[in-house]
Amino acid sequence: MKASKFPDSLVLIFGMILAAQLVSYLLPAGQYDRVLVGEPGHQREQVAAGTFHEVEVAPLPAFAFLTAIPRGMAAAADIIFFVFIVGGAIGVIRATGAIDALISTAIRKFGDSPTLLIAGTMTLFALGSSTIGMAEEYMPFIPVLVAMCLALKMDAIVALGLVYVGAGIGYGCAALNPFTVVIAQRIAGLPLYSGQLLRWSLFVICLAVGIHHLLRYAKRVSENPQLSLVADVDFSTGFDAPREVPLSPRRVSILVCFAAAIGLFVFGVARWDWFLTELGAVFLGLMVLAAVLGGLGPNRVAREFGGGAADLTSAALIIGFARTIEVIMDDASIKDTVIHAIAGSLENLPAALSASGMLLVQSVFNFFIPSGSGQAYVTMPIMAPLADLTGVSRQTAVLAYQFGDGFTNMIVPTNALLMGMLALGRVPFPRWARFVVPLLLKLYVIAFTTLILAVVMGY
Repeated sequence: MKASKFPDSLVLIFGMILAAQLVSYLLPAGQYDRVLVGEPGHQREQVAAGTFHEVEVAPLPAFAFLTAIPRGMAAAADIIFFVFIVGGAIGVIRATGAIDALISTAIRKFGDSPTLLIAGTMTLFALGSSTIGMAEEYMPFIPVLVAMCLALKMDAIVALGLVYVGAGIGYGCAALNPFTVVIAQRIAGLPLYSGQLLRWSLFVICLAVGIHHLLRYAKRVSENPQLSLVADVDFSTGFDAPREVPLSPRRVSILVCFAAAIGLFVFGVARWDWFLTELGAVFLGLMVLAAVLGGLGPNRVAREFGGGAADLTSAALIIGFARTIEVIMDDASIKDTVIHAIAGSLENLPAALSASGMLLVQSVFNFFIPSGSGQAYVTMPIMAPLADLTGVSRQTAVLAYQFGDGFTNMIVPTNALLMGMLALGRVPFPRWARFVVPLLLKLYVIAFTTLILAVVMGY
């Protein structure tokens, strides 16, 4: 395969930072009023519908895009440092041989059954996103899955597909996700977790479509490696094929601790509102425990931790650069201007077209606000009353929000987590886009059809 003429992901994002600043000179600055909602200690800002107004904001200085990049890094510091901590911890855990032993065992057992391996793995990731909103937590699995897929004569696109197609479908058809469904339904004044039956049905349908799409690609690559979208990318370092390591009792105990650590965090998210800080602490504790069980000395642990963290430097940089785009738009006060202009275009449409338009609008919003909860707090206070005006049920408006947020998470380059995972898996963004766009077309056909039926049936 010839080398792509598309720019590197970091170059692409830098160009988007420049574009955001140039657009800021063309659009009028504007803002919605915001109010605090929620219990004391857990309050969040929410847009007040109908309060948009233009504001006076000085034009951004010529070199604002340069000063915004360090601020974007600072704004994304929690996930950047999380990436470094997890990278270091995984480096230590892999040095014990536990991960290689697990991959070797999986290859022996499922190497001849790629359908079972792909379907089962993607389903697990999708369920985690649909139920408890997992996404950032999946980043540590990328190097492991890439190594496994390469050993199975597949490629890094398959590894990324297992994680991010699963997560995107999990968010897009989320049944219980506390960061999207719960927030959006609360803002819309709906009973929490209502409308689950349809969402679970959509989850099964869309997951089947995603698995089929990935299986077709994986089969094509395994039969002819030159058809891989990343055939020209060098994976000779950083993704070593797993050694033939026996799954000894000591390594099994490390893997059990790993699983227990993930379970602890899942419980902590649901019970104690844990997030990246706590997950980083859990991985540090797991690293120490794995080092003790694996018989690694302190100096070896330090070297492996530093090496594992260094391997993720590119991913961390891309995350910070991607966050800079939002920093530029906030400085210029144009994010609310874009939201107001797009939302206003739906007011005079028939109900079925309005519901479909809501999906398109939410998809565009996700480019500017790639956070699921952040998008809910900004858009749902506008979409809920707009739904009343256009004859669309608020439940359908929430569904349109879910589709627009979850599905476009798989493609928008402003999504720092996606770009970080692609960098971690060494997959150029244009190659990923070539893989995922056909899948998104299928999912959007399902989404548009569902929204129209939801209006007709009074969902």
